[in-house]
Amino acid sequence: MACAGPDRDLPGVVAMVVDKNGDQVFAHAAGQRGHGHDHLGPMQIDTLFWIASCTKLITGIACMQLVERGVLTLDDTEIVQRHCPELRHVRVLQPDGRLVEKQRDITLRMLLSHTEGFLQPLIHQPGEAWEYGISVDWAGFLLERVTGQTLHEYMQQHIFQPLRLTHISMIPNEANQAKLACMHQRVSNGQLYVRKEHPLQRSLAIGLYPNDSPSSFCFSGGAGCFSTAHDYYRILSTLLNNGTCPLIGTQLLSRETVDEMFRNQIPHLAPLNGKHMPAAKPELTTAATGLQPTVDGNRQGWGLTFLLSGGDTGRSIGTAQWTGLPNLRWWCDRENGVAGIFCAQILPFGDLKAFSLAEEIERQVYAGLSEAQRGRPGYIRLEHFLVIFGHVVETGV
Repeated sequence: MACAGPDRDLPGVVAMVVDKNGDQVFAHAAGQRGHGHDHLGPMQIDTLFWIASCTKLITGIACMQLVERGVLTLDDTEIVQRHCPELRHVRVLQPDGRLVEKQRDITLRMLLSHTEGFLQPLIHQPGEAWEYGISVDWAGFLLERVTGQTLHEYMQQHIFQPLRLTHISMIPNEANQAKLACMHQRVSNGQLYVRKEHPLQRSLAIGLYPNDSPSSFCFSGGAGCFSTAHDYYRILSTLLNNGTCPLIGTQLLSRETVDEMFRNQIPHLAPLNGKHMPAAKPELTTAATGLQPTVDGNRQGWGLTFLLSGGDTGRSIGTAQWTGLPNLRWWCDRENGVAGIFCAQILPFGDLKAFSLAEEIERQVYAGLSEAQRGRPGYIRLEHFLVIFGHVVETGV
């Protein structure tokens, strides 16, 4: 009942689950595109979402394509300094307020694993700690400077078009914008309202002003994409299938590269279990302690742009996962051959009602796997999910 009725806890969500063969295990949309805006119609499977930090995975894939081609390397400091000279002399903030010189230069591996030290200035020496921040944006800038393409152009040419994806983009076209879900704000009393201006309004208005063009735009590798759940889950199925799209045979990455992305990049650093993430802007995000609940103290790690963590839902220890600011969440379990994405458009981040629903969906996926045959998620039954969504089938697809 989460998305049903005038007092619903969530305005609307879309959830999709896929297996390593690219087969759709489950797809359901519930609720409305805009709370109190029923004229916009119900959520649909092809509703467009701002996916925010779910973009990081795509930027990581793009950078690793360039690593495979020899254009970039993960550990070459010189190429980062040459193409991103702004990072050459950035200094490190000490606890007593002093600024000191950094002891080592920044690498692409550090940018993709959040160990380069950002905030601004650096708050730790490069490579010495994990701190979530703007590093993947810098990885995107590096890509643009070595290729001569905007990040938007590169992703279209080398990821989206090869996978035949037409709804994912950094600059949504008019047809896709017509399917965009409203951005909601939850206030302190729990009520929801539709925000008047989208957080990425600039991306939605590009080309409407004189001298405005994609070439003048700053594309965020950390948070700049819009997508449907369907387009994103095809990317996830490609990772499940070791870098090759199981439906059309397009290879984005080699298996070895995907293995490297899913390898813990920070085993020498403090585990991320219980990592505190403060609320920089309370209207956008709530403070959080712990990125993902774990079982039996299993150590959490970080791959190239995503968390590596097991959990109490049934997922394997090496499962990749990350989130998006408006309370989106994806996971990719290569060991069990299943992945999924949950899409909402609610601020601030850390909405307990949204994430509780996302976790329960994942839990039911693994319940279906264990009841049928592990590794064959096509046997998951619809009734597992109807309990979660309540009597909102009439608003879904």
